[in-house]
Formats: sequence, structure tokens, C-alpha cells
Amino acid sequence: MESIDNKILDKIKKAKRGSLFYTEDFLSFSNYKAVSKALERLVNEKKVCRVARGIFSILEQDPYLGEILPTAEKIAESIRKRDKARIIPTGVLALNKLGLSSQVPMNLVYHTDGSARTVKVGNRSIVFKKTSPKNLAVIGNISGIVIQALKEIGKDNVTDDEIQTVLNHLKNEEQYRLEHDIKLAPEWIRVIMRKALTK
Repeated sequence: MESIDNKILDKIKKAKRGSLFYTEDFLSFSNYKAVSKALERLVNEKKVCRVARGIFSILEQDPYLGEILPTAEKIAESIRKRDKARIIPTGVLALNKLGLSSQVPMNLVYHTDGSARTVKVGNRSIVFKKTSPKNLAVIGNISGIVIQALKEIGKDNVTDDEIQTVLNHLKNEEQYRLEHDIKLAPEWIRVIMRKALTK
């Protein structure tokens, strides 16, 4: 009979290198405790890498850099898919994504309608914060981030350059998404976003 360890390893190896797996992905092989123990053994044998608590991968290999850990953003996106949740970058992360800040946030903070939690990835953290449905009702990828970025900067601190950067990004948003999302923004942000609407 094939051991749980081998079954888990086979499943991970069939996926593309760098794919992320969760303990729950292997519960068809045995119960939670046995699967956790098997994963523990595979990590100790260096056959599988523990990327974060309860998240595992066989890492991508770079000819020069060796093993490459998945980015915190990739892990956040993977958790979003697993939980079938919505997430939106907030704070410094939103600013960084729009090029409004060169500061790489140590903590990636996302609004979510999934469960609130913090996931440690190396020396960084991914923080999922519960938020009101209104914050997640946006349908545009760009406009949703723009609203969060402008909230982070604040009404009285936003500069003309920052507004221009935001408008340049919003040109790439589909009009119907932008029109929908403007209604969800605070009034001062609506005024800025409306400038991106093509008449």
C-alpha cells in the first residue's frame, strides 16, 4: 500500500513547480492529523518546502538563484482562491501597486470578506482584515485599489502629481467598472475619479 507521504508527494509533483498546497488538499488520503504528520516528515526530508503555516510547495528553481520562494502577493492570491473570498489591497500596499510609494510594505494588508487572519511569510506578514461589504463591492481591479490608495493618502494630503498618477492608471480601467466603483467612493475621491471618465 502506498504511504500517505508518497501520495502527497505524487500530488504535489504533478503540479507545476511553485504551486501552493494546503493541508486540506490531502485529506482524501487520510485524516488531518496523519496528513499533517506526513507533511512534517516531507518538510524535514527537504522534499517539500513549508512556505507558511499550513502552506506547502515544491519551489521553482532558478539556475542562478536556486530555489525561489513564492511572493507574499502570490500566497495572498492563493488563499483568496481557496477561501473563495474577495480581497483588496489597502494602505501602503495599494500605494505601492500604483507606484505612489516605493516603500515595500513589510505587512501586506488586504480587506477581505473571508476570515480575518495573519499569515507569516518569512519576515513579512499577510494580514486579512474583515471589512464591510461596501468596501468589496468594487468590480474594477484598478479602481478598487485607487480608492484604497487615496484613502491612505488622505483628502488634505493628496498632491496634483499623485492625482495625475491615479488618473493615468484609471485610463486602463473599463468604463462601466469605473462608473460603478465611483459610486462606492467617498465624495472627495469621486471628484478625482470622475476626471478619468471619457465623456
